[in-house]
Amino acid sequence: MKKAVLAICIGLTLGVSACSPSVQQETAVKADTKAALIESQEQVYLQLVDDYFKDYLKLNPLEATFVGIHDYDDKFTNELTEDYLKQRHELNTQYLAKLKKIDRQALPAQLQLSYDVFMYDRNMALAEEAFPHYFMPVDQFSSDIITMVQLGSGDSAQPFNTVQDYENWQARIKDFILWLDDAKTRMNEGIESQVVLPRVLVERMIPQLQAQLVEDVTKSVFYQPITHFPTDFTQDEKQQLTTQYRALILEQLVPALSDFKTYLETRYLPAARGSDGWWGLPNGKLWYQQLANEHTTTTIPVDKIHDMGLKEVARIRAEMDNVREQVGFKGDLAAFFTSLSSEPEYFFEDKAALIEAYMQLKDKINAKLPSYFNVMPKADYVVKPVESFREQSAAGASYEAPAVDGSRPGVFYINTYNLKAQPKWGTTTLSLHEAAPGHHFQIAIKQELTGVPEFQRFGGYNAFEEGWALYAEYLGIEMGLFNDPYQYFGKLSDEMLRAMRLVVDTGLHAKGWSREQAIQYMKDNSPMAESDIIAEVERYMAIPGQALSYKVGQLKILALREEAEAQLGEHFDLRAFHDQVITSGALPMEVLTLKIHNWTKDQLKQHQASH
Repeated sequence: MKKAVLAICIGLTLGVSACSPSVQQETAVKADTKAALIESQEQVYLQLVDDYFKDYLKLNPLEATFVGIHDYDDKFTNELTEDYLKQRHELNTQYLAKLKKIDRQALPAQLQLSYDVFMYDRNMALAEEAFPHYFMPVDQFSSDIITMVQLGSGDSAQPFNTVQDYENWQARIKDFILWLDDAKTRMNEGIESQVVLPRVLVERMIPQLQAQLVEDVTKSVFYQPITHFPTDFTQDEKQQLTTQYRALILEQLVPALSDFKTYLETRYLPAARGSDGWWGLPNGKLWYQQLANEHTTTTIPVDKIHDMGLKEVARIRAEMDNVREQVGFKGDLAAFFTSLSSEPEYFFEDKAALIEAYMQLKDKINAKLPSYFNVMPKADYVVKPVESFREQSAAGASYEAPAVDGSRPGVFYINTYNLKAQPKWGTTTLSLHEAAPGHHFQIAIKQELTGVPEFQRFGGYNAFEEGWALYAEYLGIEMGLFNDPYQYFGKLSDEMLRAMRLVVDTGLHAKGWSREQAIQYMKDNSPMAESDIIAEVERYMAIPGQALSYKVGQLKILALREEAEAQLGEHFDLRAFHDQVITSGALPMEVLTLKIHNWTKDQLKQHQASH
């Protein structure tokens, strides 16, 4: 720095051969002051977001468990109380106010990006408060009931390694039982306010609850940890815990779940609404636009999203027809769909063969990945069938993140309930999406990041995560994984699903479509099994806007890649681009756009300087 200052001074005016000591000192002081400001603001920001993350986890103990923080494993997140809602509001408003006092420009580039993400999160959380989501705290697709069943199985994030772990779970279950009463209270308020679920979704929840109402405690999912005691437990400890768990499950938990099931049948189901979309709720269309904004991390009007979907459906149909001609199928596209969804040759004979196919694909895909990625996750993943209690309502596949401490791999869940919903030609694209380099890459790498705030490592955005996973399917083409036209059709079929979602989700919630109309639209445009279509449509009914995130996110990532390729030309490095996308955690689309644009500019400057 001193050499640079000296050179500048030498050329300023005639007769001055060097900078005076006072000028040098003043310049050095300014540099030191600026460096001190940057360091100060960086420390303030990092402390702020660290404090926020700790406060957030304290308020949301279930999420703490899932991110590997076990200080609150005995607590349950009750998002339904007025006290919780007040605390959440204060958390977001107070930290937003503190954030605005920090000079963003004084932060390093990576933390400027983090600043933007944190700002976005707080504003979005406050925007959610305009709508009474707490009046509908459960549905058939995702709810705290389903989460607690998964945690209680002993195969999820809740630890069962010590006696204290077992006692923590008992305390958490007791809080959950209290939550069931609060849920009924809120749902009654929803009935009074006409903010209730569609009838069919309530009907789907009843058998889910019935499956937990066991008379033989050993048949309960919640009893499984008792059958897998750690080897270092004493006989007295095992006996005492067994007695406690039997009493807790049979005398408290099962009666509470039974009471909730009765409530659904006798009170809530008769009051459920006849409309299938959010438009049927008070301020429903405005609420749906907010949900679409939240899930896509954009402000695209839902009518425009609907039109985007119609165009994508038409494009993909044309490509599907090309595949039909390529394989020499005699018949139209509808007949091709029927053949692919019914002929025995396209399906696995048993569940074991289905799981084995995905294990083989794992090895095949892993061999390709080094050519496309510099950064890859340390954590591995395993393939498992969806648990029996939820397989009838679960999606065809899903992904669960690995344990942060490396003690548990990621899980690629395959729904084996209906083998006709899992065709052979759909395996490659599904593996790319859910496992590597899709969700497993993005989420595992995010958790393994160093040098970024915790909230970024554990936060998420549907548009980014699902958009990346759908982009990962696209990468399969470049990897040469779709040379078989049937596997390529599978890729198109999955892409068609995401395109149809743009049409169906917006149709259901903004345009007054019925459940039956949505189901028929998907039947007409894809070879999906009817059971799968029904589960999909009912999922959209339960979580509006989420299904929009896949295609909107993918299109944005592809557009950013195309822009970077066009500007950098032969200097474009695909692996470096992928590094930029997935090494800052999940990002809102507007923040990702800013990051990629800045990276592209920096790359151009570097190449110009080298020449």
